[in-house]
Amino acid sequence: MEKYGYVRVSSKEQNPARQIQAMEEAGIKSGNMFVDKISGKTFQRPAYYELLGKLKEGDVLIIKSIDRLGRNYQEILEQWRKIVKEIKANINEN
Repeated sequence: MEKYGYVRVSSKEQNPARQIQAMEEAGIKSGNMFVDKISGKTFQRPAYYELLGKLKEGDVLIIKSIDRLGRNYQEILEQWRKIVKEIKANINEN
């Protein structure tokens, strides 16, 4: 089992430091932390897709809050289903 962290801020001007600090406090190694600086309106996010490619059954994905996954409720549900049902990883909020 591996622990991963996903951090997202809505623009390049925003600072992800608080989310990164929360991931570090949760024990996420820097190589297992994925950061996107892009709007939550879209799931076209390079770091997010890199993360999905690494997640395996039994792994744990840590997010600061569900809104870090996105703003589109239906797409959040679809991504949650993909992670939990298809990949069989777990998601925890920190």
